[in-house]
Amino acid sequence: MYIKAFKPLFDFIISLLALIVLSPVILIISLLIYLKLGKPILFSQERPGKNEKLFRLYKFRTMSDTRDSNGDLLPDVNRLTEFSSFIRKTSLDELPQLFNVLKGDISLVGPRPLLAEYLPLYDRDQKKRHLVKPGITGWAQINGRNSITWNDKFEFDIYYVNNISFFLDLKIVFKTLFRVIRGSGINSPDGNTMPKFSGNNQ
Repeated sequence: MYIKAFKPLFDFIISLLALIVLSPVILIISLLIYLKLGKPILFSQERPGKNEKLFRLYKFRTMSDTRDSNGDLLPDVNRLTEFSSFIRKTSLDELPQLFNVLKGDISLVGPRPLLAEYLPLYDRDQKKRHLVKPGITGWAQINGRNSITWNDKFEFDIYYVNNISFFLDLKIVFKTLFRVIRGSGINSPDGNTMPKFSGNNQ
């Protein structure tokens, strides 16, 4: 009952209220990104949702287009400005995903939607993360986010799928707010964003 009825209703109401309340913040961030990084303001990418159905995820753009002498993009850490790092640290770059919640693509809480290119790399257990809608935040995010290994991340995701409940979602939301305030677990141990998943045999 919670998963089929109440959770979607909560997602819609809370995301709508959040968009109304945070609209001035969204407008200010949009303007700052335009002034500091230029166009586009939003970053969008196809991600797999529930049952591996693809949808377009939206985030605020945080990377510059800085390239090396060969025209190749520099590593993530070299394309993050001080302003970009602040937006990521405070998770303000995730705010446009409230529109994804409103559309029903994702939930407020669930396994984070990863790259579509990872789909062929998952084993049978890891694929279970797609039995529910992905979320803006999840069990893995409050247990390390990008500072844990891929194996740990998938184990946390599967735990959530197997134990989803209103009280677990509530716990995740409050712990997410606490982590955002502290700015912990944003990056992997080497200081970069999470490295790409390369499969279970590597």
